[in-house]
Formats: sequence, C-alpha cells, structure tokens
Amino acid sequence: MHPPSDSPAPITHYENFPVASFLCPAHLRAPIAAIYHFARTADDIADEGDATAAQRIEELQAYRQDLVATCSAASGIPPVATPSSGDSASPSSTRWSQVFGPLQVALQTHHLPPQLLHDLLDAFVQDTEKSAAAEGYASHAELLDYCRRSANPVGRLLLHLYGVTDALALERSDAICSALQLINFWQDLSVDIPRGRYYLPQNDCSRFGVPQTDILAQRQTENATQLIAHCVETARASMRFGSSLVHQVPGRAGWELRLVVQGGLRILDRIEALHYATLNQRPTLRWWDFPVMLWRAVWM
Repeated sequence: MHPPSDSPAPITHYENFPVASFLCPAHLRAPIAAIYHFARTADDIADEGDATAAQRIEELQAYRQDLVATCSAASGIPPVATPSSGDSASPSSTRWSQVFGPLQVALQTHHLPPQLLHDLLDAFVQDTEKSAAAEGYASHAELLDYCRRSANPVGRLLLHLYGVTDALALERSDAICSALQLINFWQDLSVDIPRGRYYLPQNDCSRFGVPQTDILAQRQTENATQLIAHCVETARASMRFGSSLVHQVPGRAGWELRLVVQGGLRILDRIEALHYATLNQRPTLRWWDFPVMLWRAVWM
C-alpha cells in the first residue's frame, strides 16, 4: 500500500495509492475514497498518538469486527454480535460509521473482495507487533510477504474496480505496489529507524557487512551505502516490470497510473542523487521534478 509520499498524486496522508483525483473516472471516486478512508483510519490506529502496542492491537481487533459486520451487511447476512462487541456488530452503530458506511456501499455496488481488506489489517497488526518488539525482517522474501498484505491489496482492489482481472495484470500490479512500498521504506530510513521500524533485510545486511549497531546508530558507511543502493535497484527492477500495466488500465485511470509509476521512479532517482545516504536524510521531490515525470509518463 501506491505512489510514495512525495509523488504528485493527490494524497494527503496514505502513501500507497491516489485518492479520487480528477484523472479518476467520476463513478469510481466514491469507492476509491471508501477504500482510502478504510486504510487510512486503520493506519492511524496502528501509528498515530501515544497508545501502547497492546492498545493499538485491541483497537485494530475492534476495527476488524466492524469490517466483518460491514461485509456481512453488504452481502445480506445479519451481523452476529460477539461478547466483546455486543450490539456494536451492526455497522450502522459503529464509532467508525464514517468509514464503514461508504465502504458498505462500495462492497454492495462493486463486490469488492473482502479478503483484500483483511490483508491490509493483517499488515497493520504485524507492523505494530514488529515495532513493539524492535524486530526487523530476516530476508527480502519476508519483506515482500509483508508488502503482499500491506500494499498489493490496494492495487488489486483498484484493478477490480477498473474491471481488469487477468493474471498478468495482477502480477504487474503487485510488482508496482510492492515497489512503491519498498521505495517508501528506503526513502524514510532516517525517519523509521528512530521510531523502531527496521525494514532493511537482515540477510542483505549480513551480505553487505552492515552490523545492526551501524543501522541503529544510522552510520552511513560505505557498506551501508552499497546495501541501500542494492535495495534501490531491486525496487526499480520491480517497478519497471510492473510498468507495462499502464497499457492495460483503461482511460484516465491509466494516465494516473503512469504518474504513480513515474513518481516512484523519480524518488529512486532522488535517492541515487543523494548517493543513497538515506540513513541520515530524506529525499523529497521539488517542483521541477514534476515536468520530468509528466514527460516520462507521456512516453511510457
């Protein structure tokens, strides 16, 4: 979960996908906004404020109960109250009604696959648990499995709305979404590490000779630079593989996707221009990057 946070798509909060921009087909703006607000609110529960990890997980469990109730209501199945939820199993009475009301309409109208929404919640729970334990990822494969739930569902939900469902399109969408998630990680190392979030795979750290003490101290050694350069090129390769999807997504949505892809690639350019020194500084896009991205989007 999706352009990085400095790409041009009209996102104010959630990094992974554009929200009902003028390029989006008008009849899909409401369901896209509903998906956005569902993900955004869950992310806030997992990330914002001063709650403990246990409190965040408890809130996410309550949020999931409301998702289950909303999916049941959308499918015409009466919600079942649980001992912890009581009558609140009805989505109309939930404290997150501003989220689940529109989401129920989107589920009913567009038959969104509920499992993709649950996958997003699984990712938020995992991120909360790993941050609380100061635990990272053993390998790139394990990190990609996290992306499978934290980012890829968003692309698949959007493709579902666009009516694009063939296997190759889904594979390309996953490649783009995972790349965007990885780009956010490598862009935000200087922000995430002090917050106890570690995304550099442990086996890659060992391979490049970067001890955990250097990461925690945010030492931009030559080995660390080579490690981040490797991570950047892996994300770039994934994005390039997925970029052909822009020719499968119809109409204005395809043009929006072009800008999403180019936004991600431009952030990678910025990381490279900093000589991969993102342990200590966060690259951002400037106004002059956007004409470059637009030009490249035209020629995709």
